[in-house]
Amino acid sequence: MLELLEPGTLAALIGLFGGLILGLAARLGRFCSMGAIEDALYQGSNVRARQWALALGVALIGTFALIGSGHFDPTGTVYLALKWYPLASITGGLLFGYGMALAGNCGFGALARLGGGDLRNFVIVLVMGLSTYVTLNGPLAALRVALFPTVPSEGATPGLAHGLGESLGLPVAAIGLLIGVAFIALALFSAEFRKKRAMMFWGVAVGLAIVSGWAGTAWLYEASFEAEPLSSHTFAAPIGDTLFYLMTSSASSLNFGVGSVVGVLAGAAIGSLIKGHFRWEACEDARELKRQIIGAALMGIGAVVAFGCTVGQGLSAFSVLAYSAPITIASIVAGAAFGLHQLIYGFSFMRAKG
Repeated sequence: MLELLEPGTLAALIGLFGGLILGLAARLGRFCSMGAIEDALYQGSNVRARQWALALGVALIGTFALIGSGHFDPTGTVYLALKWYPLASITGGLLFGYGMALAGNCGFGALARLGGGDLRNFVIVLVMGLSTYVTLNGPLAALRVALFPTVPSEGATPGLAHGLGESLGLPVAAIGLLIGVAFIALALFSAEFRKKRAMMFWGVAVGLAIVSGWAGTAWLYEASFEAEPLSSHTFAAPIGDTLFYLMTSSASSLNFGVGSVVGVLAGAAIGSLIKGHFRWEACEDARELKRQIIGAALMGIGAVVAFGCTVGQGLSAFSVLAYSAPITIASIVAGAAFGLHQLIYGFSFMRAKG
């Protein structure tokens, strides 16, 4: 394959495959982090939260099966190779969650809705991609690096599985597999969720999409002599990468993230057409647009600080049991809960005219 296609193109194709599955899951299986939080807090339903737990369980089992077979070394991923700053996970997670509530979607959800024709989410995608790059490489980069420098995690236990493995004297792969089984059991414990066959199917599909990213890029990492990094799906920096590639394709190259973003858009469009839900929509309320722009900007900043979004930390980082994953997700949920409370019950600045 490397004789026919460049490593970056192959990485993009791997990302495209998983992204298609994720886009279809969003439209056909109602897979959505923001929706899961809203349902749990205000509808009294944890069905979509259990769908997320099922996806995570499948991702854990698949990922640690790869680790156990020797086909994937998680310590080479950004989630385990770099030093973890708890304050970064908390601060970034709170910013991202609050921004997600204001915008009405996370980056993944915005892409999925944009794929269904909702042009309001085009603004969210653009602003989030821009704010991500501003924080990653632009004017805010120096401040970010000063507060949370990107340094190797030398001498530290790479992740939760490695730490528990050392404490309990068990293989790392066994720890991950057991935790994955526990998440699946938690998801399937609900009789109500077990009746939702379509949601169960797409929950499994999402977990396999995460595994496909690790498996595909692990193969490419070896075949290309480490020219392409180990990657799985996340939707913060890749949105910025996609915008940058569209503007400078002659001076830049494809990567996994660009393929993933395009895949979600395509999968969501296909899913919307299958369901008959595709329709063009635009924002008619200036106050709503203002809220979405502010929320998207906060999500971009928060995702860079926390090193991932709901999918990046909640699934990809969690699938390798990075220390950052549970803390970041808890912070995202807390930030989203605060933002939703603010939107529903009203705060003075939210009632101000746009």
